[in-house]
Amino acid sequence: MSNFLQDVHGMTLPQRLFYWAGKRGNEVALRQKDLGIWEPITWSQYADHAAHFGMGLVELGLRAGEHVALLSENRKEWVYAQLGVGLVKAVPAGVYPTSPGPEVEYLLRLCEAPFIICEDQEQLDKVLEVRDKLPGLRQIVVIDPSGLRHYDRTGIVEFAQVTQLGRLAAEKSPWMVADYLVAQDMDDVGLVVFTSGSTGRPKAAMLTWRGLCRAGEGLNTVLHASPEDSLVSYLPLCHMAEQMFAVQVPLTTGAVVNFAESLRTVQEDLREIGPGIFLAVPRIWEKFHSSIQIKIRESGGLTLRLYDTAMRQLAGFGHLPREGWSPMQHALWWFWYGVMLRPLLNFVGLRKCRIAVSGSAPISPEILKFFKTLGLSIREAYGLTEASGASSLQPSDASPVGTVGTPFPGIELKLAEDGEILLRGDVVFRGYYGAQAATADAVDPQGWLHTGDVGTLVPGPMGDELRIIDRKKDIMITAGGKNITPTELENALRFSPYIKEAIVIADRRRFVSALIQIDLEGVGKWAEESGMAYTTFKSLAESPQVRVLIQREVDTMNARMPQVQHVRKFHLLAKELDHDDGEVTATMKVKRSSIEQKYQDVIEQLYA
Repeated sequence: MSNFLQDVHGMTLPQRLFYWAGKRGNEVALRQKDLGIWEPITWSQYADHAAHFGMGLVELGLRAGEHVALLSENRKEWVYAQLGVGLVKAVPAGVYPTSPGPEVEYLLRLCEAPFIICEDQEQLDKVLEVRDKLPGLRQIVVIDPSGLRHYDRTGIVEFAQVTQLGRLAAEKSPWMVADYLVAQDMDDVGLVVFTSGSTGRPKAAMLTWRGLCRAGEGLNTVLHASPEDSLVSYLPLCHMAEQMFAVQVPLTTGAVVNFAESLRTVQEDLREIGPGIFLAVPRIWEKFHSSIQIKIRESGGLTLRLYDTAMRQLAGFGHLPREGWSPMQHALWWFWYGVMLRPLLNFVGLRKCRIAVSGSAPISPEILKFFKTLGLSIREAYGLTEASGASSLQPSDASPVGTVGTPFPGIELKLAEDGEILLRGDVVFRGYYGAQAATADAVDPQGWLHTGDVGTLVPGPMGDELRIIDRKKDIMITAGGKNITPTELENALRFSPYIKEAIVIADRRRFVSALIQIDLEGVGKWAEESGMAYTTFKSLAESPQVRVLIQREVDTMNARMPQVQHVRKFHLLAKELDHDDGEVTATMKVKRSSIEQKYQDVIEQLYA
């Protein structure tokens, strides 16, 4: 273990922040864009801002153990608040910035937060909409006060004002920060993360400093991050996966975090930063794949012919471990790398990436093969909120496709009789806030966390590796008694640049069908190239020509699947799935039961 890893091992995350402020105080810890320019923040500035903000909240009446909600896009103030709140022994709880007012109300009630930090006027309006229903909400903090000139400021204070209160308190009592650091306890709850709610209402999972730190250290046994590494933060910070890559690993290793301007600009930000480590969820990898396909089609001519030739010549071996390549295969790949593959990796901003990670949901093997052929090996991780983040990650590029590696040090894993994955160790959460029965269902008396996922163990180059089959609740049995794992089929369908989302229907049915949402960008570009006019998403989805296009994509997928898994019928959705309509979660996970209920008539017509 590197010296700095030994030094921070017994420290909470706020203590690790001050460790780096002492060791590398004048070096860059964070970067954030301001008017298109990356502005650096040093470790000393990071620590000072966090401490002063936390102490400012104490001046406003925040007490140890109370929850502070955060409703904001990723930005430096998010982590200032998170670490500052943790420093003063209160508990941060992130809320998705895409959440509508009623969902914000539910989550604030769930965690009983007396304070909430809002990014701007848009987020503040959501809270004000429901404030009368939240009698326990004592204070609202606004990061960007633009547009609030005529607002009633009762119970509202600016982020900068809170920080100034804490700065004055620190000047008056300079020993207070040291006292807070000494009072830190690894077994205290350091973070509340709301579960996605894909199978029911979200729950508030309580994570300890020990669990968060052990998960971050475990992940780094594969990442091998260091202070020389840069990471790009763009997934919501209230998501456990982003917490690992923007907070847990950087505070463990001293790596630099760069806050992307937005999800829309992430490829441009990646091109500017050139990170060596990059995390994405499957939807982002699918989007990158789709953007490459669109870019190639737009280029046309010689570029399109060269691309088709490269992918055809590399198809047989490009996705396989390089140790097994012949000298001729190495030479062929390097030729195409110079001609075609390198520019494509530059296009998505990942040419310098040494470890790419996919997490939060299974990813299509076809997507993995595609990027491996380009020269970017994506390693799959497995984890869940209740286990403080990732529990395993493929240890090498030679890991079998579809596995998620072996558990990190200190994490035990076993499979129940029905194949459910059980985990035990320091990473297991404290429980769900205010929900003892749900906690007892999740963690048995022996300390085993019941993940709800079904898996199997398969041989890998460094021992048996875990393969996720599907969510236990999602596995379907057809009327003929055949088991169907919908995630496998849905991932295969989403490999198409024309399909954004697919919901497989098969449980107790005679055959497999699917509800399909077209990819507006991909299908729109195809329609333009075909000279087909359309006005709206609905008109495009209901076009007979588009149905023929999607049928061709479904047929291509079926050709790779066993007969029992063939999608025999499908329906094209006339609208995009929406969080506000209760069809997807804030993380864009499909709410399967909600959609099946909403489209019950359509589904019955498929089987009529």
